[in-house]
Formats: sequence, structure tokens, C-alpha cells
Amino acid sequence: MKYAIIAAGEGSRLAHEGMTVPKPLVMIDGEPMIDRLIRIFLAQGATEIDVICRERDVQTCHHLRQLQQNPDVPLRFIAKDTPSSMHSLHELSPFLQDSSFILTTVDTIFREYEFAQYVSEFRRVLASGEADGLMAVTGYIDDESPLYVKTDATLRIMSFLDSDPQPRYISGGIYGLTPRSLTTLRQCIARGESRMRNFQRALLADNLRLWAYPFTKILDIDHRADISKANRFLQ
Repeated sequence: MKYAIIAAGEGSRLAHEGMTVPKPLVMIDGEPMIDRLIRIFLAQGATEIDVICRERDVQTCHHLRQLQQNPDVPLRFIAKDTPSSMHSLHELSPFLQDSSFILTTVDTIFREYEFAQYVSEFRRVLASGEADGLMAVTGYIDDESPLYVKTDATLRIMSFLDSDPQPRYISGGIYGLTPRSLTTLRQCIARGESRMRNFQRALLADNLRLWAYPFTKILDIDHRADISKANRFLQ
């Protein structure tokens, strides 16, 4: 299976708070965030890991080139500045057309055993043909602009909402998808849309079968305080 990482955000809030390293290289639990994801993906049998980072992020580009020297790391990356995460995925999409894939943003922090269980379930639903996507969700809400996920009793996703008076789940920023989703992605780009949440809504509008997979907790790293929070969570 292929894995993909969107690492093209500016990390402006971290920089404003005094962080001097780019977001993908921020240390979490003793390793750069992007290295942590790559290590976890390799442990889950990644046949290829595709990454997009900012062209102006010279440090991360250099770091990824060094990782490419390791023959045991099947890494490809694009250095390009994009206006949104949806556009970043569009840049990666030529690499993902021939295989189901799992996509994350670089600052998604989760427990490794839960991710392994998620990957196992994604492989199962792919083999059964019962789903076009498996989206990580969490009941832990600590996000400045969460995307709420409405499901039925079987955890089939019914809608993605910007607000919900009685939230059960929010999107966790981990997306398991089939290549069919890329047709929807191209149509979103052609319509001038942006943001991953609008892409997810378009998947439902195109009648793709999406299911939710609950994690106990998933964190994002947006502020310096989130780094210590993530370290406590993982330890």
C-alpha cells in the first residue's frame, strides 16, 4: 500500500511563537514529525511514501533528499508551494493513481497501535469491496476549526459539518482512499474549490462509500504548547 504526507503548510503560528525549525522537522517524542510518520508507515508495509513540502522550505527538502539515500525508504517527494491541502493532494495524485493509499498531514499525532489497527481495517474493507474510503475520526476535540463527522449507527459517514451542537466525532486528518477518489479531486480543482473538508464533502456527493474509524485521540501541532501536549500523550 502507498502512503502520502502533506507537509506543505507554512507553519505560521509556530513561527510566530518563536519556532525556528520548519513544522515537518519539529521534534515529537524524540524524532522529527515527518520521520515519525515515515517510520510508522514503513512498519505498516509501505510500498511507497509520497510527500509534498514547500519549495521554500529548504531544510525539509534537504532532509528528505537525505532520507532518499536510504535504499530501505521508498520515498518520493515534490517541493512546491500550494494554496491549500487539497491542492497539495492534487500535486501528489499522479503518484497515487494505481493504488489505494493512506494520506495524513505531517502534524497528525496518534498512537501507533491504533494506527496499525486502522490500517488492518482499511485492508479488510478494501478486500471486501464494501467501502471506497476509511476516515479516521476522534471524539477528542481540541482543534481551532474542527470538521465534524456525522455517521449512522454502523459508522457510515453521512455528512461533514463545520458546526455541530452535539458532536460525537471530528475528522482526525487520516484518510484511507481508493484511486476512485482522485476523479472527485480533479473535479474539485477544476471547479476552483480548496480545503480538504470540501473534497471530503464532494466524495459523499459523488456517492463514494466512506466509513469512520474511531481513534481515542488524535492531536494536531499548531502551537508550541501542542508539542509538550503531544509528548505527554505519546509517553
